[in-house]
Amino acid sequence: MVKLVLVLGDQLSPDLSALREADIDTDIVVMAEVMGEATYVKHHPKKIALILSAMRKFAARLRDDGWTVAYSELDDPENSGTITGELLRYASQYEADEIIATEPGEWRLISALEDMPIPVHQFGDDRFVATHSDFETWADDRKALRMEYFYRDIRRKTGLLMDGDQPEGGKWNYDHDNRKPAPDQVDFNGPMNFSPDETVNAVLDLVEAKFDDHFGDLRPFWFAADTEQARRQLTHWVKGGLPKFGDFQDAMLTGQRFLWHSIISMYINIGLLSPLEACQAAEDAYRNGDAPLNAVEGFIRQIIGWREYVRGIYFLHGPDYVDRNALGHHRDLPWFYWGGDTKMHCISQAVEQTRTDAYAHHIQRLMVTGNFGLLAGIDPHQLHEWYLSVYADAFEWVEAPNTIGMSQFADGGVIASKPYVSSGNYIDKMSDYCKSCDYKVKDKTGPDACPFNLLYWHFLDRHRDRFKDNHRMGNIYRTWDRMDEDRQKAVLSDAENWLSKLDAGDVI
Repeated sequence: MVKLVLVLGDQLSPDLSALREADIDTDIVVMAEVMGEATYVKHHPKKIALILSAMRKFAARLRDDGWTVAYSELDDPENSGTITGELLRYASQYEADEIIATEPGEWRLISALEDMPIPVHQFGDDRFVATHSDFETWADDRKALRMEYFYRDIRRKTGLLMDGDQPEGGKWNYDHDNRKPAPDQVDFNGPMNFSPDETVNAVLDLVEAKFDDHFGDLRPFWFAADTEQARRQLTHWVKGGLPKFGDFQDAMLTGQRFLWHSIISMYINIGLLSPLEACQAAEDAYRNGDAPLNAVEGFIRQIIGWREYVRGIYFLHGPDYVDRNALGHHRDLPWFYWGGDTKMHCISQAVEQTRTDAYAHHIQRLMVTGNFGLLAGIDPHQLHEWYLSVYADAFEWVEAPNTIGMSQFADGGVIASKPYVSSGNYIDKMSDYCKSCDYKVKDKTGPDACPFNLLYWHFLDRHRDRFKDNHRMGNIYRTWDRMDEDRQKAVLSDAENWLSKLDAGDVI
């Protein structure tokens, strides 16, 4: 009998496990552009266009390879609007009695496939280094699931940057070399810009017509839409961006959206690039003397360390992980996350480039928009849905642990041993943002004080019972306790006044 082979929009890899399990002569590949996937959160138009363009090109590649592909375009009048609906439609059309799939990266879709009225066999997604059972075995009986130790095991497993059984250079982690503040100039021209071809232009017209109410600029559209283009971007970055990536990976500069970052996470996450392929390209640059060890190790740690680790956390903790709110934060997401006016220059810079390019690098996400959300007590689920909506590389398996866990401490410390909060001093050190801000980062109280300064101490004060005994935060609380009582009162009063203005909808 005929089997349907489901290929999702983030599974655009020719070695996908479901394709390996299928029979090219008899089975039907199903790919579907559906409104349900584009709107369960209102995804950035560039993200939608990237996925639909890459899907259409991948379907053409599969057909060239000899597969029969049943493909649903978004504006097909017969399109049911959901993945499961399209599977049922094609199952009836082809008289299929079974569906095979590679496990999706979201519990929402896994559950939907499990509830299908016809059998669905979900195979593991072995495009990752660690299986679910690998991570569960590693996590078993550990008091704390810290990424560093998991990363070392993955280094050993892959052999990347290893010298026998020891790490290259004698150390596992060179992060202390990778925190230089932003330089005056950037000597790398950023990611390659790819001109839309006929396929991509058709998708752009469709997205423009269907999703004009979604946050974000669709055009100009410059993303790669197939593996060949994605590999060209990888090569371009390894040559020009990787050598200084390590030094300045945490830096931020006004008007500089990309600095020395690779801008390939979205291509890896939808399957156009293999994560190990990207790591091997970086390691080859080091072995050939074209990139320093601190840059290469830092990049590889992000891919086989952090990326694999957060996926493990997501599946280990189950579908309710995204609803965790350990700190009891319930303030609504402020309007300026959607492009509203704000006098905070760092926020406006991060949000504006997010609107323009569906991209911001990890420090802009963690220490600007994320840090503000945590300090101000924003509902972590609302932040989760915002990050999932606006970034081209955001899929729930990778986005949720970064937001719920790392950024917002809403998982109660599963990922982070302390909340990632900072005053304005960190942003001032790592960027030039504060020079152009209406607020004064050196002011600790008063109407012109940087909101991050006020909210930092407000956060620590209101959560004192939870964090006062945290061994990494003792010095912080001792600093607060040494402050003059009148100054403490002024800081907390100014923070409350600022939050009141935020809640009232004032431009702040």
